[in-house]
This record gives sequence, C-alpha cells and structure tokens, in this order.
Amino acid sequence: MSLPKFAKIKQKFVVESIKNISGTISEQFNFVKADEKIKPGMEIAITVGSRGIANIPLIVKSVADEIKMRGATPFIIPAMGSHGGATAEGQIEVLEGLGVTEVTTGCEIRSSMDVVKIGETSAGIPVYIDQHAYKADGIIIMGRVKPHTDFKKDIESGVLKMASIGMGKHKQALALHTYGIEGIRDMMPEVGKEVIRKSNTLFGVAIVENAHEETAIIEVIETERIEEREKELLVKAFELMPSLPVDQMDILVVDEIGKNYSGTGMDTNIIGRIRVLGVEEPKKPIIKYVIASNLSEASHGNALGIGLADLTTKRLFEKIDFQKMNENVVTSTFLDRAKIPIVLENDREALNAALRANWGIASEEARIVRVPNTLHIGELFVSEVIYNELKNKENIEVIKGLHELQFDEYGYFLPM
Repeated sequence: MSLPKFAKIKQKFVVESIKNISGTISEQFNFVKADEKIKPGMEIAITVGSRGIANIPLIVKSVADEIKMRGATPFIIPAMGSHGGATAEGQIEVLEGLGVTEVTTGCEIRSSMDVVKIGETSAGIPVYIDQHAYKADGIIIMGRVKPHTDFKKDIESGVLKMASIGMGKHKQALALHTYGIEGIRDMMPEVGKEVIRKSNTLFGVAIVENAHEETAIIEVIETERIEEREKELLVKAFELMPSLPVDQMDILVVDEIGKNYSGTGMDTNIIGRIRVLGVEEPKKPIIKYVIASNLSEASHGNALGIGLADLTTKRLFEKIDFQKMNENVVTSTFLDRAKIPIVLENDREALNAALRANWGIASEEARIVRVPNTLHIGELFVSEVIYNELKNKENIEVIKGLHELQFDEYGYFLPM
C-alpha cells in the first residue's frame, strides 16, 4: 500500500513562562507571609502527584528550601490515589520516574497507603488523608491546575483534587469513583475542602503550564482562597492549552502513551475522546482512528488509556503490566479506558490497517497526524494534504519538507 508523504512542522503558540522558578516561589512565600505559619521545628508534608509536570523536581526542591529557611523540616508524600499499583513502593517508583527523589529535592520521601478518616461530607462521603500528612505539623498541597480528562466543570484538576483523591490514596479514590463521574466531578471538590478544613494544611501551591508545557504560573495560596483562586486559574489554563493544528483527521498516531503525559495515558482534550458513561464526547477534534504505538517507561507498565485507541502494536501490548493497569482502571470505574484495541505487529501494519478502513479515501490523500505524545504537540508530522493547508500559516514553521515515511528494520517509525 502506498503511503502519503509527510512533513515535520512546529506550531508556534503564544506563551508566557517563568524564567526563575526558585525566585518566583520565594516571592510567593513572602507574599503570603509564610513566616507566620511555618515555625522552627515543624515537620511539613509536601504533596507530589504522578503527573509529568514541567520542572517538578526543581519546584519541589524550591518549596522544600523555603521550608528549611524557616527552620522547619520538609518531607514528600506521594499524592496519587491508586497509581503505582496502589502500593507504597510503586508510588515511590512513580516519583523516581518523574525525577523526584530524595537526592534531587533534598528531603525525605514518606510513602504509605495507610490513611486516617477525618470526617464526612454533607453527602455522607467519608474523607481520608494520608497518615504521614495527618501526623505532620503542616501540609503544603501542590497541584497542577488544568482541564480534566473526564469532565468539564469550574473545578477540575488542581489543588482540591490533590487534597482529595491524591492524599486520600486508594481508599479515597474508591469512595469517590464508586459514584462514577458524579463522584469525581461533583463530590471531589467537597472532599478536598473538607480535607483542608480538618487538617493542618498551611497553603496550596498551584501550577499552570503553557502550550509548550513550560511553567507559566506558580502561586502559593492561602487555604481560605484555594477554591476561589483555583477556579480563576482553570480559566487561565484553558486559555493556555495547546491543540492539534487541524480538527479533522483520518488517523492520529501517538508515538507514546503514558501516565507521565496524562492521567488517561492520552489527553482526552487533545484527542477528542473521553469514553466515560454519561459524559458527552467533545465536538472536536474529529479523528476516525487513533494508533497508540508505544508505552512510556515512566508508566511502569500502566497502559491506562489504551482503550482510547483503535489500534496498537505488539511492542506496546507486551509492555503492559495488567495488575497495575487493572487496579487503576477498576478503581476509576471507567472500564473502557483499559480495553485492548486491535494489536498489530508494528507501526507499519497498524497504519496500513487504519488506511484500509479509511473508506473511500486513497491512502495518498489520507489526513494523518503523528505526535510524540499528547503532552508535547508543538512539533509533529503531518501528511501531504494537511501540510498543504498549513504550510503558509503564520503560526506554522516547516522544520522538514515533504518526504517519504521511514521505518526501522522492525517496522516501527524512526524517532521524531
């Protein structure tokens, strides 16, 4: 089967970014008068989640340094619900995969799946908190504010999610996910607020990234302002969010899926697929077939999100740790996310299968986009038809003109 030619392009997004992360964090701690809450001798927990947040080791270290400057002792707790196979050891592995270690951050990691029940919401949902956080003299809840991959509301992913599902571990995740989408969309913020109200939470640290996945905003927020400010920052995050350069595609090839790129392996906001019962699918982009080519090493075998693809490769399939993936997806109750699509020998065979099913369109005319993952979509490959639509646009830079698609000796795409 003949294939279209491809060009490599770069999208130019209007962005803002922080050049001095440590300095910004220092200014923020001074702005909220952290000296009044952080006292010498205190032990303070810093939450760190499982997402691939830009500069996260430096951000954590900078927060830890501010705590040390005030005579207190910081330590890290993994705040990632059931991720890492719902084990303390697995969650440390996830942090290591993100570059967050005791060496890079200069503070101890205390990982446990044990939690303490500290109350209930008005709806009767039990509220749990990590045992190490509960015993700490103070907690700093850190989270990236961004559009959620499962639903749309005024509070989505951010500090309140870290306070609830993150710090509440597997037990809190189960308590909320039992209610399906209602649990994480409507009940999660209430759990987060209850955690903040009944724990020694000192501040929230909200992070917002730009379209190039660079750190755009870091704010230290007083506890009483977390909900209000998170809503405002979510609006900003939507404005900064990147997107694919076209809305209509026959085939999207994603070189790597993984938890370090999105909680759903592939960002549903980018690919236009949610696949959660009771949640309306996005209006765009419209993609006929998604090919998931590989699984990131940082995912440690958790291929949650594979169910968002239509085709995959033998290479990816053989990397799946079903115990880790199934634990995560069953906890979430969004079972479609872990369904296994058609498994092909390699990228070449997967692409050929998608082209054969692309009814009425010659393969040379197919609208195909290839991205490294759904977090990094600045540089990407596009087929000839799309290239001709985009090549003269001001926000598009042509890195490499039209050329034949190249595969390695095993039938997989050469690295981007």
